[in-house]
Amino acid sequence: MTTTLNTIGQEIWPRLESKVSQMRDSLGTKAPHVAGQNGIYDDTKLDWWTSGFWPGMLWLMYDMTGDEGWREAAWSWDERLFALFQQENAFDHDVGFHFLPTAVFKYKLTGDKDALRRGLFAANFLAGRFNPKGGYLRAWNGIEKTGWSIIDTMMNISLLFWASEESGDPRFAHIAKAHADMVMKQFVRADGSTHHIVVFDPETGERVGALGGQGAGPDSAWSRGNAWALYGLTNTYRHTNDAVYLSAAQRVANFFIASLPEDNVPPWDFRAVREGGEEEIPRDTSAGAIAASGLLELADQLDEPTGRPYRSAAERILSSLAANYATWDEPKHEAILLQGTGHKPANQNVNVSLIYGDYYFVEALAKLQGWRRRIF
Repeated sequence: MTTTLNTIGQEIWPRLESKVSQMRDSLGTKAPHVAGQNGIYDDTKLDWWTSGFWPGMLWLMYDMTGDEGWREAAWSWDERLFALFQQENAFDHDVGFHFLPTAVFKYKLTGDKDALRRGLFAANFLAGRFNPKGGYLRAWNGIEKTGWSIIDTMMNISLLFWASEESGDPRFAHIAKAHADMVMKQFVRADGSTHHIVVFDPETGERVGALGGQGAGPDSAWSRGNAWALYGLTNTYRHTNDAVYLSAAQRVANFFIASLPEDNVPPWDFRAVREGGEEEIPRDTSAGAIAASGLLELADQLDEPTGRPYRSAAERILSSLAANYATWDEPKHEAILLQGTGHKPANQNVNVSLIYGDYYFVEALAKLQGWRRRIF
């Protein structure tokens, strides 16, 4: 099937809506993360970092269609997640991934005051993870990781910007900007590639070094990390109107686009090399979907013709994902995108479907359909 840019708007969205409807019928109240070769999504623990993406898809479909069935399916998720604050170490830096697509989305669509309260509570929790010496939001839990920060958190700081705007308290935005400033200095390299993990001395704030994390190594270019960075920096510009973030987002985006293979869907790491006996380097469709949505956001923040190449790159990625990596003709497959890579160095979730890849694919296509509300 050859997918043209026109087809994305006129043909793919109806097929996508049908696919997500099938997912709603089959997933129910499961908290999906991974679908393997059998095409069936798992039901992971509710505090896992990915559990907000499925309800986020439900709210997005409600926003796009007005169909009350989507609203009903999405309604209770923020309450279910919020109850986990009663447990020890249930949440970490990814609390934005939990509550932006649930409580915040719900509040924006319905005005529900309980959702507002839950979203602000989560933002307070995230703000409490800020280390003022190093200017970073710490990643994960455990005493041995008090100095760790990761690139993924750039997407979570949108929760702080939202809380600042909603509450009128600028402290949330100050923390978000301080973290973004640190990322530009410590994570983003001159060529636009990024680290996954940077380690600081939590007492002094001094940088200790970088770790490979889910990338091929400390100096590699993990594609999903690059996608988080380009999207998160673009969001930071949207919230602050400070051009330094826009420039950094463009630098990361330029690296990402220039590194794409012929079919415009990234490998799991742009600097990965083939291992013995491995036929090819795995792709990561989730990185492609995240980057596509971020590139559309970046294009929207730029005047023409400057933004046009970024939009074109996003459309090329989405066209390839829709034509070559989607499960349109596999009705029993619960996920949308194939060939996602979760954690290649640990050989976990390689060549699978990932719920966050599905979410950002839907989000990006919604933007092409004219969706203007922003959650991240």
